[in-house]
Amino acid sequence: MTRTPDIKASPFMRGLFLAAGLVCVALGFIGVFLPVLPTTPFLILAVACFARSSRRLENWMLDHPRFGPLLRDWRRRGAIPRRAKMMAFAGILAGYVLFWLGSNPGPLLATGVAAFMLTGLAYVLTRPS
Repeated sequence: MTRTPDIKASPFMRGLFLAAGLVCVALGFIGVFLPVLPTTPFLILAVACFARSSRRLENWMLDHPRFGPLLRDWRRRGAIPRRAKMMAFAGILAGYVLFWLGSNPGPLLATGVAAFMLTGLAYVLTRPS
């Protein structure tokens, strides 16, 4: 496991990264219960922030029994599990259908939103599993 060998940021920057990491963990925790808020991206950001501020919190997240394997796979290979890819696809499809039915968009807006969503989906689907 590759861990951050040395934290060389100034005390002020370490404090900022620590605060950002804690906020990301809180948002990720909230995302476990709210389907609109994603959990994993916030936890990935939290680990990145902790890598620059607190080796102890970075190790805690990377060794977490539930989220650690996902975070380590992302760090090593940029991998997204197949199940998460399918959930992303279903979520984007449901989101677009709700957008379409709820707003009756014009052709330009409908195309723009579809392009934006498909760009995100293409990124997720091109990551290794």
